[in-house]
Amino acid sequence: MREVTLRIRHHGEPESDISADYPTITIRSVSSMTGSAAERKRIIELTGPESAIAGFLDEFAAAPAVLKVDPLTPLDVPRVLVAVTIDSYQWDSISQRLTDLGVHYRTGATITAGWEQWTLFLDESDDLNEIVVSLERAGNDTDLVRNVEVDQVGEQEQLEFSRVLSELTQRQREVLGTAIGLGYYRPKKETSIEDIADTVGIASTTAWEHLARAEGKVMDEVGKHLASTGARASERQQSSE
Repeated sequence: MREVTLRIRHHGEPESDISADYPTITIRSVSSMTGSAAERKRIIELTGPESAIAGFLDEFAAAPAVLKVDPLTPLDVPRVLVAVTIDSYQWDSISQRLTDLGVHYRTGATITAGWEQWTLFLDESDDLNEIVVSLERAGNDTDLVRNVEVDQVGEQEQLEFSRVLSELTQRQREVLGTAIGLGYYRPKKETSIEDIADTVGIASTTAWEHLARAEGKVMDEVGKHLASTGARASERQQSSE
């Protein structure tokens, strides 16, 4: 089995189209779809500046296929949860297209700057070219990000780390990579935010914002990994007693 990651520019779908104008936010589906017939409901998670999230939600709520947008948390928290009700008859779903093609995929696709990130698990009988052609025939653009044998990926932690890196925006990856390259995280660092900003060619406040958001996403994933490995170690110790 192969693990394939695709970036899909989902033209005509409001989450993708509107988020292209708000590149500082990331959207993730965090629940299954409920409801029947036309009205379907799910919960999405948004991260990014409060003003950008507010702007996105205002435009998103006005989209024809969106029936209701109900924030479940304040907009100034690290992870904003929003219940979204859509008209499924007007909504072109990538997940439904993949299901119709008989493709296994990881739930919780993310959207950043107009691009949806989907991870697929393909058997030998699955034709990746056929899948891409089917998606592009519907008016979408696709980029192949990853295509490896699952047994070459290694442990689950590697899969998750690859996922969190792919969720960073291009600018966040650039700023974080520059910070690491310049020695910003070394014990006796001499590199400043201003040095990073000058290297990338952006304002220091902008560099700080991108770096803070990249650090938050990466460290959150590290925290989940530590909690998970700690729990497994505790279980192994208890079972051996």
